[in-house]
Amino acid sequence: MRDISSEDIPILEAARRAASAAYCPYSKFPVGAVVETEQGTFSGCNIENASFGLTVCAERVAILTAIAAGARTLLRLSVSCPTAQESDFLAGRMPCGACRQVIAEFMPQGAEIIVDGGGVWRVDELLPQAFQLNRNRAGSADA
Repeated sequence: MRDISSEDIPILEAARRAASAAYCPYSKFPVGAVVETEQGTFSGCNIENASFGLTVCAERVAILTAIAAGARTLLRLSVSCPTAQESDFLAGRMPCGACRQVIAEFMPQGAEIIVDGGGVWRVDELLPQAFQLNRNRAGSADA
């Protein structure tokens, strides 16, 4: 983990802006995310549902939007929870486990995740030993 630098501020500010589109009537906790790719940047926000299991996090919205647009090289991701308080636990600002697995699927292990108020983490720091399928024998996937 490293501290946020001046080079990280533009993408972090973009994540803060993305949070303004969040649909969070239940938690009242908007989250925004922006992923940089070879095709430009893609933003996402958290989208809640009364059936909480159907809620989607900002990180996954941003990443999956990029993938759906044809991006395949995801360079870095920023995440912001603009209403988080200085006294809130860092864990409440970090990507959840499901998001960490999606991040590990689509981003290189050394790619950076910029967490507003939480520093800059590499993918392999967020989810060491991420789940992967072993692809062998003419592209077949075995667990």
